[in-house]
Amino acid sequence: MNTSNRENSNLIENIKEHKELIAALLSGLITLLAWRMETNGLLTAAVIAYLSAFVIGGYAKAKEGLLDTVENKTLNVELLMVLAAIGSSLIGYWTEGAILIFIFALSGALESYAMNKSHREISALMNLQPEEAWLVRGAFEPMKVPVSTLKVGDHLLIKPGERIPADGQIIKGTSSIDESAISGESMPVTKQVGENVYAGTVNLNGTLTINMTRPNSETLFQKIITLVQSAQSEKSPSQQFIERFEGTYVKFVLLAVGLMLFLPHYLLGWDWTTTFYRAMVLLVVASPCALVASIMPATLAAISNGARNGILFKGGVHLELLSSLNLLAVDKTGTLTVGTPTVTDIIVREDLNEKDTMATLASIESQANHPLAQAIVKYAKKENIDTIQGIEIEDVPGWGLKANYNHHSYLVGKSDFVGSEEATNFANNAAEKLAEEGKTVIFMKDEQGIAALVAMKDTVRDEAKEAVKLLKELGIEVAMLTGDNEKTARTIAKEAGVNEFIAECLPETKVNHIKNYLQTHRNVGMVGDGINDAPALATATVGIAMGGGTDVALETADVVLMKNDLSKIAYAIRLSRKMQKIVKQNILFSISVICLLIISNFIQVVDLPFGVIGHEGSTILVILNGLRMLKS
Repeated sequence: MNTSNRENSNLIENIKEHKELIAALLSGLITLLAWRMETNGLLTAAVIAYLSAFVIGGYAKAKEGLLDTVENKTLNVELLMVLAAIGSSLIGYWTEGAILIFIFALSGALESYAMNKSHREISALMNLQPEEAWLVRGAFEPMKVPVSTLKVGDHLLIKPGERIPADGQIIKGTSSIDESAISGESMPVTKQVGENVYAGTVNLNGTLTINMTRPNSETLFQKIITLVQSAQSEKSPSQQFIERFEGTYVKFVLLAVGLMLFLPHYLLGWDWTTTFYRAMVLLVVASPCALVASIMPATLAAISNGARNGILFKGGVHLELLSSLNLLAVDKTGTLTVGTPTVTDIIVREDLNEKDTMATLASIESQANHPLAQAIVKYAKKENIDTIQGIEIEDVPGWGLKANYNHHSYLVGKSDFVGSEEATNFANNAAEKLAEEGKTVIFMKDEQGIAALVAMKDTVRDEAKEAVKLLKELGIEVAMLTGDNEKTARTIAKEAGVNEFIAECLPETKVNHIKNYLQTHRNVGMVGDGINDAPALATATVGIAMGGGTDVALETADVVLMKNDLSKIAYAIRLSRKMQKIVKQNILFSISVICLLIISNFIQVVDLPFGVIGHEGSTILVILNGLRMLKS
């Protein structure tokens, strides 16, 4: 019984979804039967059938046109079509009027299908959210409960192959996670205890237990869906212009049709029937249906394409502006670079063992929270160097650390802390050479002098180098903004391949630099982490946040890259340029078809059925051309 009810429900849903198409096809079938009746002399029956075709095929569009006119107090193309069909029937062209209604209804049904195509991308995303989850409570067996009943703090079990039902932190287990639904990145990410996982992503191989950290309505996945839905409802400047133009154009067409109802009779000697008929043809062929449909389907398809590839546009306006960028300003830390320092060089005094010395240094640094200290500890773990317990340390803020171990004292920090002259002379002035390479150097000193030198550097991302290259190929200059000193900035800029750099740049001064770039380059993009770069992101023509799946990035920028991958910017710009190209093609094509049909009508070489086919056919073609944006 339940299966039968479900099947009936699905059937009803399918009928509702395709009701416009069903009405159009039914209208066409009735028109064909009416024409057969007319040819067999059954005129009364034929007229009744034609009227039925008018009502069935034209009801939806007539209602839409009337409601839109009343609501916005602006004339629209739907009214033009209805008037043309009524006018045709008044002069006895029932067949032509019915064909007009049929093709217009069919065109409208296909347009609705095309528009819904991009919305279905978001619906498909929403379907990725699980409806049930395994809830763990104490020693009891996990029980399956609706996701809607879960609360923050609940412990959830996620088995291999299951979608993660909520945002949370792993408290047990290790697994590979497919995060493509959020980031667009096909490569799985290995997650372990302490790391965050997101609703809608897939647990591939291990069994995980997570602590739910956010309510279901506030998950990152839900925010992405909301953001894309909001972007799809926001119209680009081009679309807004077309919609304003539509109302004025329709008034102009009605005025032209009004003049044509009698002027050709007196000026060209046409009979009244021909004059009225040609006025009705003008009403059809001059309608801007194709022009109106030139932009929105392409924009919606491009936004859906971006979302599928981990690029979130906050509206059509930002997508449109991307195509005109001349310069991209890029924050260094966490954007061009990894964002955390890595040990690159180690020099130990000749009388000391390198492994033992590094064990002492790593043991001292393990008790500090500074990023440089963490880099040294990470290096020690990578090299399987065991740390020592029982070292006493004293933190000297802004300078370094003092340590005591086994009756020996140590100083760890910058050159001024351990002794500037000794540090400079150590290992034949090695520190100076390393600093020129853009590296940060720290020293460890014992009772005999400088014991070791460690150089560290925030390394340039491999994908960043490729991204800068791709942007240059697109004709976009890349400028790096960084708070680092001149030497470090120059080294990173050279490695990344950017056109220019500005060093010692404070977050508040980045805004001034962006303003200067706007004067010299007109359209400027800014890429940052979405937190301290927020003012600069807001000042730029388009602000782009390196999201990494963070909520802050979703709030601050115009475009969000859900993975810290600069190459996605080049993809987004190509997407924008392709969309602009398709929009221009659509506008040029639709205007050309309108002009050709109007001229053909005046020289009486196109009749109403062919005018309808040419006009509505062009509308369908521009919609299908716009849908090419769904493909990469």
